[in-house]
Amino acid sequence: MKKSRSSIHRKQVTQTMLLVILMIQAALNPLLAQQPNLSLPPGSVVAHQPASSKQYIGSPSLAVLPNGDYVASHDFFGPNSTEHTSAVSRIYRSTDKGKTWRQVSEIDGQFWSKLLVHQGSLYLFGTNRHHGNTIIRHSTDGGSTWTNPTDEKNGLLKAGEYHCAPVPFLVHDGRLWRAMEDAHGPPKVWGKRYSAFMMSIPLDADPMVAANWTSSNIMRYDSTYLDGNFNGWLEGNAVLGPDGAMWDVLRVDDRSTMEEKAAFVRISSDGKTATFDRDADFRPFPGGSKKFTIRYDPKSKLYWTLSNDIPEEVKAANQEKNPASIRNTLALFSSPDLKTWNFHKILLSHPDVTYHGFQYVDWLFSGKDILFLSRTAFDDGLDGAYRYHDANFLTFHKIKNFRKK
Repeated sequence: MKKSRSSIHRKQVTQTMLLVILMIQAALNPLLAQQPNLSLPPGSVVAHQPASSKQYIGSPSLAVLPNGDYVASHDFFGPNSTEHTSAVSRIYRSTDKGKTWRQVSEIDGQFWSKLLVHQGSLYLFGTNRHHGNTIIRHSTDGGSTWTNPTDEKNGLLKAGEYHCAPVPFLVHDGRLWRAMEDAHGPPKVWGKRYSAFMMSIPLDADPMVAANWTSSNIMRYDSTYLDGNFNGWLEGNAVLGPDGAMWDVLRVDDRSTMEEKAAFVRISSDGKTATFDRDADFRPFPGGSKKFTIRYDPKSKLYWTLSNDIPEEVKAANQEKNPASIRNTLALFSSPDLKTWNFHKILLSHPDVTYHGFQYVDWLFSGKDILFLSRTAFDDGLDGAYRYHDANFLTFHKIKNFRKK
């Protein structure tokens, strides 16, 4: 029995449709296989960037707006980024206390930056690129739009080569204080090119105007420090000591030992003079070879930090490594005097030191809790992080009842 022409046509159409479906599935399968698994890292994922992009997530910064919304920022570094010409930063906002996040803006020309709520609105302070100008931007809509630093009256604070990180601003004695590094050198070598100094401004002055800021003298690199093992200081914190002295507390690069330390540069009360005692002002500090933030809590009367401590067993297994390269443990510490630091607990950890890291943490007190962001290198269901340093995630976390032992 001969098949009708219509039945043959229907069969051809069906076969064609099946072929199209198979082709679509074949095209989609690689794409589906390339989707990241955002449930793998700890915390809430704010942003993810696959290692294959050769752009990495840096400079986490966190702020809480007057209305209670959380704002986060990060930048991109790496070979496919524009960090050396005009760096890119992204801004995110959460309206549910950090459970979910959405990107609200992208800024061309912003790097190594810290979010700040000041005078009731939001600012972003950093540089325009790797070793670029010191700049500040202002947002009146919670980070969706930003001013452009056009000149010294509108956010261009210092032209030249500068270095910083998302380190804290400190309010003291009617002024806002902020540590920075001059990056002019000599020599033009990482670490050694950085000179520590402090910036400050009256609380009622416009932070967008360069002339309103006071800067101390710069404290240059000295190759004779630490018996010749000093490779530089960077990423300083403005910290008020128990005796009322202002300090710039800096990360120290010393690769000769696993016993980490911080440098304490003294700043005069008027913010104009920086001094350093090579014999007394290097102090033991857990995680001191990596970026850290120190904040004082009036309720507990303690200084607190979240740092990349190196547990003793990890030290023993990695004696030949640079301590700055070990960032797979994040721990909570406190101190009554900025000299003795007491361990409280491990917050995040992974046994691998090569491809995992919880680093450059920016954090805030929030009542009984601590809120923090981490530049996180972790498994993502793809290729994971390129290495511990080159993070593929920005993650948000909360420490509940941090004062409880």
